[in-house]
Amino acid sequence: MGVQGLTGFVEERGTFFTELRVRDTKLVIDGSSLYHRLCFASAAEFRRGGDYGLFAAAVGDFFGSLRACRVAPFVVLDGGRGAEDRKLPTLRGRAAERLRAAHGLSRGEGGCLVPLLTREAFVQALGRLGVPFVQCFAEADREIAGLANRWGCPVLSLDSDFCVFDLAAGYCPLSHFQWRSVCPGEGARGCYVPARCFSVERFCRHFSRLNKSLLPLFAAMNGNDYIDLAALEVFFSKVRLPRGCAAGKGGKHARLQGLLHWLSQFAEPTEAVDSMLKYLKKHQREEIRELLCTSMEDYTPSDVNLEDFFQNGKYECEAARKAGLPRWVLDALAKGKLAPFISDALILRSTFLHVQVEDMQRPSAHSTALPIRQVIYGLLLKLSQNTEAASPSQQTNELPVVCEFDRFQKTLKKTFVQAASLPADFCDDHFPLEKLIEVPMSCRQMLLLETLGVKMSFLESIPSHLQLPTAVTCYWICCSEPKVKLHQLKALLLMIVSGELHRITNDPDPTLVRAEDDSIAYNEFLKWKEKKLQNKDFDLDAAHSFCQWQCCLQMGLYLNQLLCSPLSEPDLTSRLYSGTLVHRLYQELKSTPSVENLFSSSRKMKQLYQVLLNTVAS
Repeated sequence: MGVQGLTGFVEERGTFFTELRVRDTKLVIDGSSLYHRLCFASAAEFRRGGDYGLFAAAVGDFFGSLRACRVAPFVVLDGGRGAEDRKLPTLRGRAAERLRAAHGLSRGEGGCLVPLLTREAFVQALGRLGVPFVQCFAEADREIAGLANRWGCPVLSLDSDFCVFDLAAGYCPLSHFQWRSVCPGEGARGCYVPARCFSVERFCRHFSRLNKSLLPLFAAMNGNDYIDLAALEVFFSKVRLPRGCAAGKGGKHARLQGLLHWLSQFAEPTEAVDSMLKYLKKHQREEIRELLCTSMEDYTPSDVNLEDFFQNGKYECEAARKAGLPRWVLDALAKGKLAPFISDALILRSTFLHVQVEDMQRPSAHSTALPIRQVIYGLLLKLSQNTEAASPSQQTNELPVVCEFDRFQKTLKKTFVQAASLPADFCDDHFPLEKLIEVPMSCRQMLLLETLGVKMSFLESIPSHLQLPTAVTCYWICCSEPKVKLHQLKALLLMIVSGELHRITNDPDPTLVRAEDDSIAYNEFLKWKEKKLQNKDFDLDAAHSFCQWQCCLQMGLYLNQLLCSPLSEPDLTSRLYSGTLVHRLYQELKSTPSVENLFSSSRKMKQLYQVLLNTVAS
């Protein structure tokens, strides 16, 4: 993320930082950087699809450290790609990188890959912890900078773009934020988190007192997430950069340093741009000037008033207004009740499906959930045609099409998917997208369950918070190719039961009466787990099947959210899915069928397992 090579250069030098004791302050946090950082720090390995309970515990520990130091966190998350979709080439590149990492992991090589539902688990954890957060309409950087400057507090992130923004209280990289090592402090001031803050003054002083207003131009010329101008190679090949930085020569950061020294001779950006354009062909100059000016604007703090959102719950954004989305959709996006996937499908008719560690010889694990996505697209795009303002010529019976970026074997492929046609209840012109929330709950629930191929009568014996995962499991059994093996199904259900047992025995509610046999079963389970989780066997067939289940759960979750939650939202933070555990259970069931009785000492858990098994089997 950010300016190419800048993080490496700044870290290598180390002289551009000042020591900081973080306490008694507001802190604006880049949510995307934080959940990636915590995910990689909390995971023992990345092949088995994520351990969301451990991740949620790490999130809880992080915000616990901030609370101890009286730091008030405000988390700002990226939203969708935005109507202009300027980062599409960068996002395609990152998707290809994830695909290479997933392929390497599937073959037993090292590497890191964010599990599929990490973002959803993070949003749920923030809600459970009561941490204020907002999901921006598009990229969050400018809104993060605007809020931090309004409050005069630091930004916490791991994105070198924040070295370029003019931030009143500076940028703290997560790599130097020692939240696990809270210091007791001295006197009345109390404990603090030791941290380091990037000093733009020190940085500019190092480059012949470079004017900091030139940093956005440096970022644009050097290359960032929005711009990578091949045309500028002509400039770099012709210009005499200080310190012998001809193209392709010098050290690792030679070009970056040479460019900064070259820029230091100018008083302001316009002068530098005029000088640079002289090296280019005349017919290119105005187009390049426009691109650079647009890219420099990305480093001006946004005028979106996030303070108003955190105080009054109102998110107002010019780009969102121009997109013409219904008010309830905008509100749900800002509050994290709808995923960016939804806004991308609605605005761009284009979505990315994130790869997992799966069998690359088989069709993508996401193909199993295609019918669920088609219903989501139908709701978003067919209903958005049913606006009262639409003329008869605009209203059409043609089904809309969405472009999906997904894995095809070991490459990223673009596929066009037709939206599903909807039941009559939803195609009525009385129910355009802005009035979807007015559709009777029974109709919304019926559409969800029909999509998953389940009747509500089947789910009535299931606890409400497990009804959606159970319905998704029924769908997974019916739609997966190759078919789900019985041991895989039993391993998955035992994993769900273990999550439920953990939730009950670790509930902090003092009024809750815990059955003694639950505590006994939980202790027995912990002993079994400690003994059995050491095994490092990896079954790619099983991994592919469990990846398919996660894909189905993700899209079931999104459809449920879009329909305003006709079923309770399952809690990913309470160990609903543990990849390490489900793989171990599967291996054990193959050799020791009696593992199915793992929770038999708890009457309640034994009964829950039987109810789940009978429901999905029927």
